[in-house]
Amino acid sequence: MTPPSRKTPMVRTPGRAGKTPEIYSVELSGTKDIEKIDKGDSKEKYRGLKNKCSHCKKNDQIEEIKEELDLDDHKLSSEELEKKYGTNIITGLSSARAAELLARDGPNSLNPPKETPEIVKFLKQMVGGFSILLWVGAILCWIAYGIEYSNDPSSSLDNVYLGAVLALVVVLTGIFAYYQEAKSTNIMASFSKMIPQQALVVRDAEKKTIPSEQLVVGDIVEIKGGDQIPADIRLLSSQGCKVDNSSLTGESEPQSRSCDFTHDNPLETKNIGFYSTTCLEGTATGMVINTGDRTVIGQIASLASGVGNEKTPIAIEIEHFVHIVAGVAVSIGIIFFIIAVSMKYPVLYSIIFLIGIIVANVPEGLLATVTVTLSLTAKRMAKKNCLVKNLEAVETLGSTSIICSDKTGTLTQNRMTVAHLWFDNQIFMADTSEDHSNQIFDQSSGTWASLSKIITLCNRAEFKPGQESLPIMKKTVVGDASETALLKFSEVILGNVMEIRKRNRKVAEIPFNSTNKFQLSIHETDDPNDRRFLMVMKGAPERILEKCSTIMINGQEQPLDESTAKAFHTAYMELGGLGERVLGFCHLYLPADEFPETYSFDIDTMNFPTSSLCFVGLLSMIDPPRSTVPDAVTKCRSAGIKVIMVTGDHPITAKAIARSVGIISANSETVEDIAKRLNIAVEQVNKWDAKAAVVTGMELKDMSPEQLDELLANHSEIVFARTSPQQKLIIVEGCQRLGAVVAVTGDGVNDSPALKKADIGIAMGIAGSDAAKNAADMVLLDDNFASIVTGVEEGRLIFDNLKKTIAYTLTKNIAELCPFLIYIIVGLPLPIGTITILFIDLGTDIIPSVALAYEKAESDIMNRKPRHKKKDRLVNKPLALYSYLHIGLMQSLGAFVVYFTVYAQAGFRPSTLIGLRLEWEKDDVNDLEDSYGQEWTRYQRQYLEWTGYTAFFVAIMVQQIADLIIRKTRRNSIFQQGLFRNKVIWVGIASQIIIALILSYGLGSITALNFTMLRAQYWFVAVPYAILIWVYDEMRKLFIRLYPGGWWDKNMYY
Repeated sequence: MTPPSRKTPMVRTPGRAGKTPEIYSVELSGTKDIEKIDKGDSKEKYRGLKNKCSHCKKNDQIEEIKEELDLDDHKLSSEELEKKYGTNIITGLSSARAAELLARDGPNSLNPPKETPEIVKFLKQMVGGFSILLWVGAILCWIAYGIEYSNDPSSSLDNVYLGAVLALVVVLTGIFAYYQEAKSTNIMASFSKMIPQQALVVRDAEKKTIPSEQLVVGDIVEIKGGDQIPADIRLLSSQGCKVDNSSLTGESEPQSRSCDFTHDNPLETKNIGFYSTTCLEGTATGMVINTGDRTVIGQIASLASGVGNEKTPIAIEIEHFVHIVAGVAVSIGIIFFIIAVSMKYPVLYSIIFLIGIIVANVPEGLLATVTVTLSLTAKRMAKKNCLVKNLEAVETLGSTSIICSDKTGTLTQNRMTVAHLWFDNQIFMADTSEDHSNQIFDQSSGTWASLSKIITLCNRAEFKPGQESLPIMKKTVVGDASETALLKFSEVILGNVMEIRKRNRKVAEIPFNSTNKFQLSIHETDDPNDRRFLMVMKGAPERILEKCSTIMINGQEQPLDESTAKAFHTAYMELGGLGERVLGFCHLYLPADEFPETYSFDIDTMNFPTSSLCFVGLLSMIDPPRSTVPDAVTKCRSAGIKVIMVTGDHPITAKAIARSVGIISANSETVEDIAKRLNIAVEQVNKWDAKAAVVTGMELKDMSPEQLDELLANHSEIVFARTSPQQKLIIVEGCQRLGAVVAVTGDGVNDSPALKKADIGIAMGIAGSDAAKNAADMVLLDDNFASIVTGVEEGRLIFDNLKKTIAYTLTKNIAELCPFLIYIIVGLPLPIGTITILFIDLGTDIIPSVALAYEKAESDIMNRKPRHKKKDRLVNKPLALYSYLHIGLMQSLGAFVVYFTVYAQAGFRPSTLIGLRLEWEKDDVNDLEDSYGQEWTRYQRQYLEWTGYTAFFVAIMVQQIADLIIRKTRRNSIFQQGLFRNKVIWVGIASQIIIALILSYGLGSITALNFTMLRAQYWFVAVPYAILIWVYDEMRKLFIRLYPGGWWDKNMYY
């Protein structure tokens, strides 16, 4: 099957026929293109997804496009079709033949994208990025124990415990992360809902209803309004059939379907219906020509699964971090291995020591913290209507530098709304806010009375019954978008429309059709003194005007002369130029002598006048922007994010909406604007003078990748209009070539390849198709663009908070390393044991580091440029140096002061301790003398050593409290941020103290843990050092704020 990457670009149908047809030109020059390919001209015409198939040679690609375009079923006559598919249009296939075909082609359903088996997903969580580091640590511990055991079978089990704990940490965090992602995946498990369930088919000359999976090529199926089309079908007959192809082409207008061959391109012609699109009205019979994955939608779905997933920025950052930590650990380990060997330590002993150092350097608690931080943010975003499917996507959103957004439904409210009225020679604004509540235009004029009557009566839309309690704007309406808008508009202003229609009974009606371009109805009126019939009419303004001979001004009819016609044209052009859809309204009271109450109106012979009417006014409608969007776009601006609008809509409308939401700012001009202002031809304008650009799909199709890159780089405000889904992908690739992190919003099946390709795909929760939701990384539950900006803020915040967490966690690594180094080099009794270190990493430090995830943003978070993928790393040099060397060394100093205090208090002065290690550790020495001549047995020494461990542990804990408080901000003073805004930090601090108290006083008697009951005064020895850390950091922040861009900012800001 050919992936659609090499298919013709998805093509839009020529829209609402007749209205400015030149704009609705078709994107494919039909046969000319096919001929071009025949000549082997593979010029960038079909740059669908170019890099995806670089291995297929260019020629194969051309061959495949040719096959793709060789879907010629729409050109064949019914007889030829019968022959080709071996079927009969009247009797259908025989059941036996259908069974054969079903066995050959397989069921008519989309193969869901290959799922990664759950066990593989689980194992990925177990060995990804960070976990590797811990596994290596665990294995090294076990190796070290093995070496010790082979030398001395009675050696302590510390290393075994340590390894086991490390492994346990990985497994538990893996389970947690897996559970988080599985939860999101379940919400998304829904691709199959796109399948239409039953199909009405003619087989063995009788009609049967069968599950649509059993359809085969050559089946004759019948569809009616409301059905989903069960396969790709070639229509054989149709009555008023209209389909909604929006999930395929993004074209929101209903497309009419007939059995006539109208266009060379299969996607454009009217006689083909596509799998999983919806039939809106009418009925049709067709022959199945493609099933399952061979349908057009099947090919797009497989295209989406064919687009590779990029690595998320945060995954890249964590990998980078793992490299740094591993590098530091191994290099320190090797340096001291060499020192130990040169100090005449046995080699085996030195190896154990090397392993100890590497393990001490591994931040055991960080894996858990990162996972918890990401899922906390995902939870917080779900509250704000963003469902995050892949935890790491949260951060990606924060580093986004370009958002390519759909227009309909994301930037706009996805419902037509009356925007302007023109009567009495002036334009009035209507309220387009979400609830329409304050309509402030002048309603006292007689013209408005007539206009409102036409709007109410000349309208076939009705509210669904049983919604009396709902607010008007929330009610469901049966009728098309424009009529719905008019119905709700008049209901808000006039009150009960249905009641008004009852009082003015409809006696005849000609519905709107595309040849007449008007809709007309004749009513009895509710005026007891006037028994004349009232004829009301609405339609395309120019059509309505040519049927009128008078115009109503201030409630009085006046002849329609040059000047009033000119005023009409000015208003029409102005409203049209705002990208609004304009309708004209007129009426005529039929004279009672010609049309008595008993007169019978005949629609076919039109036995009533349809000219010399009285023109009343214009109304224009638009799908208005959501009220929250302009603010969100401004936020994106200040955050350095470029918002590009990509829409299938008309360029004028797209530009008008882009202006109203601020994607094109008030003072920016496009090339067309400049040409208009200077009154010169567009070609003469220097295109780089224009800040904004509106590019149509046609123009995009003729651009080379270089030209597209140039366009994206040089214009700060861009709108792509009339684009096809394939082109969306091209735009995303262009942005990525510029090194941008791209977020894309989409809702149709057609958007799924672009959603997959983007760094972060955002699907719409309400309007979105399942295919789009499957391809996306994030789902906006309320379809609102403003939620994306909230997401960006959360994403930036998470990056900042992860930085703080990592800085906090790395700091104590030095305080845990120094004891070992000094133990080896200076020969002191061991200041802190491995088990004790674990209690810091996985005990006292876990809750505080998670607490940093709750830290609020520092003031400037949305005024910064997006971070640069290559330059702004999660762990940069200033962060590593400041954590390891500045604060880390201060912590070690404080901890050693406590250690020496404990030993001195017991009788060993610091001078005595140097070089004491060998004697201290001999099991048979039971009379070791201290500085005062007291003798110590082996057990007493061991107990004192454990007391030393406990004191060292407490000292690190006390200083980590200060470290936690300074990490709340990176630039602002603690007092600017507020000490109590983040309550969880205080929970963290309390947890540190409580865990330490429990370990010392509660579990101090358990020998395996190596803790003892510590005297109360030792808890306070390190406090001055904690205060020193805090003051030191406040000074650093002060200088950074005083000299922005100076030495401090460059070297001390992490």
